[in-house]
Amino acid sequence: MAGRLCAAVLSLLAGCGAEQPLLDRVQDEGALVVITRNSPTTYYEERDGFRGLEYELVERFANRLGVRVRYIVPESFDQIIPMIVNGEAHFAAAGLTVTPKREALVRFAPSYQEITQQLVYRRDRKKPTSIADTLSGTLEVVAGSSHEETLERLKLDYPELTWTAQQGIESEELLYLVKEQLIDYTIGDSNEVALSRQLYPMLKVAMDLGEPDRLAWAFPHAEDDSLYDAASEFIGQLKSEGILEQLLERYYGHVDRLGFVDKRTFQRHFVQRLPDLLAYFREAARQTGLDWRLLAAVSYQESHWNTKAVSPTGVRGLMMLTRATANQLGVDNRRDPKQSILGGARYIRMMQEKIPERIQEPDRMWLTLASYNIGFSHLEDARILAMRDGADPDKWTDVKRYLPLLSQKKHHKTVKYGYARGAEAVNYVDNIRNYFDLLTWHLAQRPENQGPEKPIEVNLPPML
Repeated sequence: MAGRLCAAVLSLLAGCGAEQPLLDRVQDEGALVVITRNSPTTYYEERDGFRGLEYELVERFANRLGVRVRYIVPESFDQIIPMIVNGEAHFAAAGLTVTPKREALVRFAPSYQEITQQLVYRRDRKKPTSIADTLSGTLEVVAGSSHEETLERLKLDYPELTWTAQQGIESEELLYLVKEQLIDYTIGDSNEVALSRQLYPMLKVAMDLGEPDRLAWAFPHAEDDSLYDAASEFIGQLKSEGILEQLLERYYGHVDRLGFVDKRTFQRHFVQRLPDLLAYFREAARQTGLDWRLLAAVSYQESHWNTKAVSPTGVRGLMMLTRATANQLGVDNRRDPKQSILGGARYIRMMQEKIPERIQEPDRMWLTLASYNIGFSHLEDARILAMRDGADPDKWTDVKRYLPLLSQKKHHKTVKYGYARGAEAVNYVDNIRNYFDLLTWHLAQRPENQGPEKPIEVNLPPML
């Protein structure tokens, strides 16, 4: 009797055994919950979907597990760690630096990237030679960031050091404030600084602050290691297979080649690449009514007239069309020069037709190109911001001042489509205008390259 009772108890205990491993629960439920932040290095939306290194890493991990992802973007950076501690998500993928203070609160997976904290200023100011030189101006950092921890550590050696820790703001926004001369200094991670300097050439790095830091995903401290172990294995495989290195190269390997007009490179490509493409640009112009030189300038901005160009996000060809856009336009081979150029021209015309007819040229074309880059919805958000502020939403010179505000929380949370890298769209349009001017100048020096067909004129004004 006693033996049968003991066996029954053991059987009951076995039936009420240990809780199902977290990894199994995630796969059964079919969803990962991940905390991230809007930033050019982490997670943001473009015209063809979401992008960012963190986004791509998380999506690859989710695909490996066979689940979808639900992203949470907190109101401010300093909420991320507490939310992980409180178990409000499975982990955070938010460009978090591994620090001793944070390691006491969360558990970091293996690092996927190294960065350096950098002191940033405007190049027209005197270069700081030490952190103490920031006392001559205003220094602001993101509240709860590793940059604030660095300043707290430096204050032990420089007791007079002062700064302001801003809540509800991203490092990208502080870099913009330095560019606008609203603050004098900030500290940013080297990857974010590199991307921002392509948009804001006036920014300059004064110095690195300390040794390189590691970025990693943050998990709650818990006895259940199943999901943490799966993530660690995933990062390890990306490293061993060389995929992580490829992703980092795609997102950051190009940053020192963007954001400026390289006249010597353009001249070389003008001679070596453009002649083979002239007929395609002119035919696309004939079919769409657009200036072939404008189409050539857009193509140069997109691909440098490289028929084999492929972006980190999978867009490709001379006009860098997405697969979805190509299908919409009937382009079955994005690397075919004729198809790509005609498809891109038709897409530009489609964007132009969305712009209100009352808007006159050249503003209509500049707004069209911004829409081509960032998406029509985000352009409309910027125009709404301009209108709210009493500016003219139909004038490019006004709208271009409001596009960068779409990366700032206090502005993008007030409009329908949210965060966007608006400064990138401004840079995109301005680059095309520069390339158009260069192309026009080179053609004037070599009139034989214009051929018998006269391009349609759009009377583009000089750069503003």
